[in-house]
Amino acid sequence: MSWIDLEGAANVRDVGGLPTVDGRTTRPGVLLRADNLQGLTPADVERLTGELGVRTVVDLRTGREVQDEGPGPLRATSVAHHHVSLIPEPPGELPREEIRRAVPHRPDRAGTSPTDMTGFYVGYLEDAPGNLARALRLLADPGTGTALVHCAAGKDRTGVVVAVALSLAGVRREAVVADYARSAERIDAVLARLRSSPTYGPALADTSADALRPVPASMERFLDHVDREYGGPHGLALAVGVDEEAIARLATRLVGTSPHAR
Repeated sequence: MSWIDLEGAANVRDVGGLPTVDGRTTRPGVLLRADNLQGLTPADVERLTGELGVRTVVDLRTGREVQDEGPGPLRATSVAHHHVSLIPEPPGELPREEIRRAVPHRPDRAGTSPTDMTGFYVGYLEDAPGNLARALRLLADPGTGTALVHCAAGKDRTGVVVAVALSLAGVRREAVVADYARSAERIDAVLARLRSSPTYGPALADTSADALRPVPASMERFLDHVDREYGGPHGLALAVGVDEEAIARLATRLVGTSPHAR
């Protein structure tokens, strides 16, 4: 896992180098994950599209978030953008409750800790199975090229999609959880960026970094749910509409040894 330091985004990294159950590692330069890309500088855009070779962006935000934030700098490039929301949304202004689902920061039921995001993550599966499948199929498509998946904070919706993709590619569970939890290292900067946005700022004005900070137990419980309800990530993928061929292509892209697999 390599941090990618940009001026206009705080939680960007390459998920290459993660160990698989068969002793291999994920390939660098294939799948990147990030928080909101609205603040990218020209130098950031040049680095992403040039040095890092990003060809596709999978944007997991809601349509209202995209509309309110406006087109990001990468929209002016040849990078292909796919909007794949994991949250159903009503028409009109994005309500505070949907902001809480977009950037989870407090318990969704009595008795859960502020950092237990499991209920939100299970909700993404239940509310948008078709879009989860679409995101996975995009990542499996060799024509996608180097892909960057992002949402607002780069830890929750992005965390779910990346965790499922890595699991399908055979990444060891402890490495999947560790990659998810690593966003905690950048949570102060992520919160500062979100607070500066009129879209997210009002709902997060009184929120502490600790209330946003991801903890391994949230991903552990989410993966436990996937094991219990679907028989594991493979069963989940089939249940939401990702076929065996796409699952195999995804594994090849993420851990294949050929440079042409990208």
